Amino acid sequence: MAAMTRLADILDAINRAVGAVVCWAALAMVLIQFALVLARYVFGVSSIAANESVLYLHAAIFMLGSGYALLVGGHVRVDVFYARASPRGRAAIDVFGHLFLLAPAMIALLVWSWPMVRRSWAILEGPISVGGIPATYLLRSLVPAFCVLLLAQGLACLIRDALRLAGRET
Repeated sequence: MAAMTRLADILDAINRAVGAVVCWAALAMVLIQFALVLARYVFGVSSIAANESVLYLHAAIFMLGSGYALLVGGHVRVDVFYARASPRGRAAIDVFGHLFLLAPAMIALLVWSWPMVRRSWAILEGPISVGGIPATYLLRSLVPAFCVLLLAQGLACLIRDALRLAGRET
């Protein structure tokens, strides 16, 4: 069981590190958006690439930060049963959710999105708009990264919940 706990700790650490980077990306996005508004309305200057950078950062924050949100309990839950459940009951609900809802959805999204990402990288897909950031393939790569990070955190949560169900608190 120590190896399983160690694996869960490693997966937690990965999502904590990504969460720390995403935190700074959120600050960067706000500052860039502020600069864009200032540039446009005070100086009359605009840049499509700079505007797209906000879109890229926004996508990165949500896609890469999802595993961290799961780690810290930031995902939405339907509390009809969960709120009144015991810790073991909550662990059982979470195990069901990780195995039958989260994992299949993420695996399906990963499998279905992979050809799009592969094609995008093969042609080094250009900007979304004329004059935009010439790296749409990076934006598309966020989808499998989202799946992998959320699956990794789901596995860490599953390990901890399974240990809780077995009576071995972590």
